Amino acid sequence: MATKKEEKTFEESLLELETIAKELETGNVGLDEAIEKYSNAMNLAKNCSDKLNKATEKVNKILKENGELEEFEIEEEK
Repeated sequence: MATKKEEKTFEESLLELETIAKELETGNVGLDEAIEKYSNAMNLAKNCSDKLNKATEKVNKILKENGELEEFEIEEEK
């Protein structure tokens, strides 16, 4: 697992989110602990969303023949 200074990978964050969701679904968690887990889950979800957005930006760029990056846009038929 990543230390506090290291950023968790997308997969680590997603796995932790799944674990928290399962724990909260059981209903065997006290209110204070549930609030703490929920807060942690929201931070993990934001981390996952940020990573997905960055990945999408990278994928949406293509390399031109001259080596320059260009935005990739899909043209839809009308």
